[in-house]
Amino acid sequence: MPTDSGVDRARLASLHDRERATYAQRHPRSADAYGKAGHLFGRVPMTWMNKTAGGFPVYVDRARGAWVTDIDGHEYVDFCLGDTGAMAGHSPAPVVEAVTRRLADLGGASTMLPTEDASVVGDELARRFGLPYWSFALTATDANRWAIRLLRAVSGRSKILVNSYCYHGSVDESLIVVGPSGAGVSREGNVGAPTDVTTTSRVAEFNDLAGLERELAHGDVAAVLMEPALTNIGIVLPTPGYLAGVRALTREYGTYLINDETHTFSAGPGGATAAWDLQPDVLTIGKAIGGGIPVGAYGLSAALADALLGRADLDLVDMGGVGGTLAGNPVSMAATRATLTEVLTDDAFAGMIATATAFADGVRKLIEGHGLPWSVSQLGARVEYRFANPAPLNGTESAASADGDLEDFLHLYLANRGILLTPFHNMALMSPATTVDDVDRHHEVFGAALSSLLG
Repeated sequence: MPTDSGVDRARLASLHDRERATYAQRHPRSADAYGKAGHLFGRVPMTWMNKTAGGFPVYVDRARGAWVTDIDGHEYVDFCLGDTGAMAGHSPAPVVEAVTRRLADLGGASTMLPTEDASVVGDELARRFGLPYWSFALTATDANRWAIRLLRAVSGRSKILVNSYCYHGSVDESLIVVGPSGAGVSREGNVGAPTDVTTTSRVAEFNDLAGLERELAHGDVAAVLMEPALTNIGIVLPTPGYLAGVRALTREYGTYLINDETHTFSAGPGGATAAWDLQPDVLTIGKAIGGGIPVGAYGLSAALADALLGRADLDLVDMGGVGGTLAGNPVSMAATRATLTEVLTDDAFAGMIATATAFADGVRKLIEGHGLPWSVSQLGARVEYRFANPAPLNGTESAASADGDLEDFLHLYLANRGILLTPFHNMALMSPATTVDDVDRHHEVFGAALSSLLG
């Protein structure tokens, strides 16, 4: 348990108990709904929904823009936004119209046939990210899995290298961390691994070029799969020259590079890849590009696409392990086209990033005003406050700086006063619908939380 977050632990525990009681009193209908969900595994549609500081989740009644209303009638400014899935805002009108037209007017939710929307989406993704060829999935996890299979096939190498405490969905190869000895070990909590993860993967710390080169020198790494900035362990930004060094080393050792932009898409219209002039061989993305409708995508460089399509021994049509009956379905493609061309536009990102900067500046001022040893990290439209200063430089440092009790208290205090953060960490995301007034409301409540915590 961390003891250097700058707070009195006994006071924190007392306040946490108070906020849990308040949460239970405010949400009787959510508690009742949770109690009645006996035939759901873990009582929720997906077990990660049990990651809640209050003991049971808030049940949603409706959501629009940057606001959510629960079944007990409480309204929230939503800075979670589906942990990036609703970065376009909840039910943006162009997406609703496109999906309604596809389902109600044109018909065909799943046809296993292409639509013209898919070509428009491919063109727009190529414009934004610089990779010319695109294929689709229903999640970024699947996009990552398929990219891994393709790169193992084309390289003839077996291993995938990731960063310690990275996030690439439930990809088996990514659940490896740097252990105390410096060697890779299975990440704590890994469920049902098909094999010891060290037989499929190598690992290096983020921002550690020497460690990366040491692992690449084995000559068995098909691809480096990485986020341009770590996100799900808390935002960890690259140090100057690090990403250029990764690209140089992967080329030197004949290893492909995959940029997973599922969360780092917050950096701008073309994610970190465009914002920081990166040159991956493959780019994977999901969540936000569909405006809330399930979709994933992966883009390939021209050289890689030619190498794959030139291989007569690879079954890329039927049973090659790359595909999915519902991938690229008409509804997903209609939603993605509307999201990219009408909602998450270049102008929208400019506004989102400006709002996020106001959020970051205000939080930083509050933290400094209370003399807390915390820091604030910003990645475009995404902001996070950290219980460490300076901010961590790699995943292991970031994991070590976590303070679950403090985090839960802050989440509960905010939720009880109409503010939602991402439940996995202290991340706040801005949508095109998020306003400076929403940000000011957060700062008012967050400031009160700090004052009550410090007495």
